[in-house]
Amino acid sequence: MNTPLLIRREAEVLILSNNNVAARNALSPEFYAAVTTALVQAAEDSSIGAIILTGEGGHFCAGGDLRQLAKRRELPVQERREKLEGLHHLIRAVRDCPKPVIAAVEGAAAGAGLSLALACDMLVAAKNSVFSVAYVKVGLTPDGGATAFLSEFVSRQVLTELCLTGERISGERMAQLGVVNRLAEPGQAIVHALALAQQVAQGPELAMSRIKHLCREAPRNTLEQQLELEAQYMVQSQESAESREGIAAFLEKRSPQFRQPASVPLTE
Repeated sequence: MNTPLLIRREAEVLILSNNNVAARNALSPEFYAAVTTALVQAAEDSSIGAIILTGEGGHFCAGGDLRQLAKRRELPVQERREKLEGLHHLIRAVRDCPKPVIAAVEGAAAGAGLSLALACDMLVAAKNSVFSVAYVKVGLTPDGGATAFLSEFVSRQVLTELCLTGERISGERMAQLGVVNRLAEPGQAIVHALALAQQVAQGPELAMSRIKHLCREAPRNTLEQQLELEAQYMVQSQESAESREGIAAFLEKRSPQFRQPASVPLTE
């Protein structure tokens, strides 16, 4: 059996790649566990500045394995819920990881694959990639936070249409909706994602973690709540070694050095 997740390093960037090519990278409990573990470990590794989540074989992720899902109808409700929590635990791990997580999407990102891509902090997509809230096509309802993430970009009416029709949306259309950070030529999503990841990976680790949290909370917070959170982080940041280095570098007209040199690249 193939390893569900391939792991490699490009300097300060950790690349996690779905490796279920025969099933267009359909999700599995083994994949959930492997990615969640990798994210937790990356959070503790100061040499990692950013993470890319992608897929092997020309597809990001076709969603849940329908053969496995078909078998679950015979299980008790609580057991079905427990199996679903593997996906939701992964979505929370992406959200809670202090490092920026970037999705690099080629081919299909459907169903829970769409949810996983949208859970990432930034998204790079090939122009001919295809996104779909495909659940309705097989009589299922969305999971993995798909409706929550899409509601941050589109109106309720558009969200309802996407979910009720399961319509396929191109990477170019997703960019028009404001979901995609960078559009790439087919086969080049990982190249553009790596360039973006290498750029942000040079930044101050603690400040970036706080910025990620601010951006995650902004859609849900009132203005007063967001002002309070910004105030807390600004006051804390002013006494950090990162701000000391950043301000000194600006005044001395040099590039700031926020990070130690990256460790030897890892592969799996």
